Amino acid sequence: MSYTPPKVWTWDSENGGKFASTNRPVSGPTHDKDLPVGKHPLQLHSLATPNGVKVTVMLEELLAAGHAADYDAWFIDIGEGDQFSSGFVDLNPNSKIPALFDKSTGVRVFESGAILLYLAEKFRAFLPRDIEGRTETLNWLFWLQGSAPYLGGGFGHFYAYAPEPMEYPINRFTMEVKRQLDVLDKQLEDYRYIAGDTYTIADMAVAPWYGSLVKGQTYDAAEFLEAEGYENVQRWADDVMSRPAYVRGRMVNRASGAPHEQLRERHDASDFDSVPKKP
Repeated sequence: MSYTPPKVWTWDSENGGKFASTNRPVSGPTHDKDLPVGKHPLQLHSLATPNGVKVTVMLEELLAAGHAADYDAWFIDIGEGDQFSSGFVDLNPNSKIPALFDKSTGVRVFESGAILLYLAEKFRAFLPRDIEGRTETLNWLFWLQGSAPYLGGGFGHFYAYAPEPMEYPINRFTMEVKRQLDVLDKQLEDYRYIAGDTYTIADMAVAPWYGSLVKGQTYDAAEFLEAEGYENVQRWADDVMSRPAYVRGRMVNRASGAPHEQLRERHDASDFDSVPKKP
């Protein structure tokens, strides 16, 4: 069916598929509600989407490396509009997860890539100090920040969430996602990790998106994309996603999937003891 855009677009909140209620054409809060505050300096308000997982993986990796990075992770239910509360909008005027408040510095940080960079610089970890290594890591961090919208908002939306399948957008975004996977596969042909032979925030950023994709955890699209053919990405994903800190980070703020993968909120390391063991 052909579509002719009207002269002036109007918003129809009922038209937009599964996640129509999570977005609006205006910004700002819809209701007054303060955010909870826990005992730790780092207060994370998030959900276990790929962007949320980036940050919880980073926090768990910092703790595993011995850094004083303990944190409270509060669950933001975007389906219920928690991201439009006055407290969350004060933390992130863009009303998107994740958002971080550092009580020790009084700094708010929003956008997942910015949070990774903030934590890497605060703790001087997972970001090389030399100019070449640092720049290459940031190359790939910003590559991810620019590329992931094609995967999530483009391919993922039209392949998995749109009200009905549409050939043109699926073809358009599939072509781009496969090109991106090829970029990664070629990069990983000569290196263990994304930015070289050292595990960095670039890996933490890319794995929840493209690692999860090739492992069939995202959009159930691995067969459609012939993901097995990206052998270097597969090898890298197995390596990164099997790290204990990654496994823990992927659980945090998750309220769907298998019970052994879920920890709705995290306020202490012992909270992971409440997660059922994998059958």
